Formats: sequence, structure tokens, C-alpha cells
Amino acid sequence: MGEINVVPYIDVMLVLLIIFMVTAPLLTQGVQVDLPKAGAAPLPDPKQEPLIVALDSQGRLFLNLGDHKSAPIDEAALSGRIHSVLGRTPETPVLLKADARIAYGRVMHVMVLLQQAGAVRVGFVTDPLPATQAPPS
Repeated sequence: MGEINVVPYIDVMLVLLIIFMVTAPLLTQGVQVDLPKAGAAPLPDPKQEPLIVALDSQGRLFLNLGDHKSAPIDEAALSGRIHSVLGRTPETPVLLKADARIAYGRVMHVMVLLQQAGAVRVGFVTDPLPATQAPPS
């Protein structure tokens, strides 16, 4: 009579589950940006991963492309990378994730930089409004 003992397999599965539960929160992008609140409807899921340019409260730029996603990038390197990606796939969405405390002029400067790099349309990333607060009319 042959029987398969599945208890060791269940133990391994539970250990792997715990490992994945602990490591999953660590895999998020590490740029701390306090996003403004807005009552806009979310965009539909894009067909491909968007380029996300983050502008933190100190005015540093970050790009979700390459090996060092949590390291600041200078304007020339940002422009070059975006230009090369949009040159290959012009339909790639470009999103700007700017801190709520950053000056409007700095945000506009980054918008111009993105436009010069070839981004025709740039979306803004915001946090949703709390459920109790209605959007202004």
C-alpha cells in the first residue's frame, strides 16, 4: 500500500508563504512623495508600464526605469532616458508624481523637460480624496 505523505509539502508551502508576505512590502518603490489630493477618476489600466517621474519635496527627480530607481537622477540623464524610451515606443504613458509642497514653477520646469524629451501627454499622479470630502465644483 503506497501512500504519499503531504505534511512536509504543506510545511514548505507555509514557510514560503510567510517569506513572501514579509518581503512583498519591501519591493515597493522607495521614493517618498506626499501626493496632493484630487477627486479625479482613475485612468484605465495602460497596455504597458508607464514611465513615472517622481519629484520629491527637496526638488530631486527620480525615474522608475533602470537599476537605481530610488536614486536621484539629474535633468540631462532624465531627458535622455525618456527620449530613448519614447523613441522606441512613443505610446508609452508618462506620469508625473510631484510632492504637494513643491513649488509650481519647479513642476512646470519638469513638464517642459518632459515635453522636450518627446512626451506629448503627461499625466499627474494624485491621491484620491477621502470618502467624506466631495470634490470642488
